[in-house]
Formats: sequence, structure tokens, C-alpha cells
Amino acid sequence: MITTRFARPEDAAEIVRLRRLMFAAMSGADSSGDWEHAARETARRQLSAAEPRLGAFVVDGDAPGPAHLAACAVGCVEERLPAPGHPTGLFGFVFNVCTDPRYRGRGMARATTEALLDWFAARGVTRVDLHATEDAEPLYRGLGFAEHSLALSLDVSRRAGVSPPDVPRQGAASPVRASARPAGPAD
Repeated sequence: MITTRFARPEDAAEIVRLRRLMFAAMSGADSSGDWEHAARETARRQLSAAEPRLGAFVVDGDAPGPAHLAACAVGCVEERLPAPGHPTGLFGFVFNVCTDPRYRGRGMARATTEALLDWFAARGVTRVDLHATEDAEPLYRGLGFAEHSLALSLDVSRRAGVSPPDVPRQGAASPVRASARPAGPAD
């Protein structure tokens, strides 16, 4: 039997190590960098929250050497506007499932993912989304995942220097743009 547990803040470094292994398996290249420090801090902070929106389930490794994780499944709860079929507006997104190569083929990815899905359900999440690699697709289909809609993505980092549109702050008067006023007799 596989024993899963909810991750603790002190597991952040190991979760990021597994995340790096996941990216290497997906791309065929090791992708170390500054993102790892930011990811550790984010995971530590989010796992420390009183009501965590980040769910992470792990299996402790038993191989010789320093303490380590054998596998993890990590996701987050997103609050969107409620919709038909999704009255809570709570959706889940699984963004990290990885098993250390020393432990693959033992059902740990399935066990941690099932624990994460149960965690989502207990929080009122009505739909969970993920992006699957070809290798992991049978696992997710076996858990009941299916195509939902065409997912598209856009990297908006190139827009980083663009001024955001005027957005009224709560309690503040709405900004008026000259181009938004109706033309009057003085115009």
C-alpha cells in the first residue's frame, strides 16, 4: 500500500526538485535556474497558508541517503465566476505530477493524483483541468479525465512594459477617457 500525505512547507525544496525532473522528462533538457528559488519560496508560502489554495500530496522516499520525496502531485484551486454546472466557481488545476526515476512503475503518481483529486472535491471544486504528456495520458484517462475544450495559451511576458487599462479601484470614481465620452455640441 502506498502512503500519501499532504505536503508540508519543509517539503518545498523536494517538490521543486521533482518539478525540475518533470520538466527535464518533458523537454529532454535540464532546466535549472532562478525559477527554482522562486518556486521554493512560493511553495513554502502557499503550503503555510491557513486555508491553502495549493494542494500537494507526496510520498516519502525510502532509498538510502538523505530524506527525499519519491513522488508528488501538485495543483491549485482557482476561483472563477460561477457558471452552469459549476455553481461554486471553484476549479482545480493540476500542474505538477512527478515520480523520482528510482520509484517509477509503482503507482505513486496515481496515488498522489487521486489524493489531490479528493482534496479538490472536498473543497467544492467541480472541475479539474491539466495538461497531459503522451506518457501520462493513460494515467489521467484511467482516472476519468477527457477532452473538455480546445485549450489555447499565450505568453504575455512581451507585454510587460505596456500600461494596463484604467481599472477603477473599489470605492473610487470610474476613470473617464476622452475617447469614451459621447460627442456633444461643444465638440
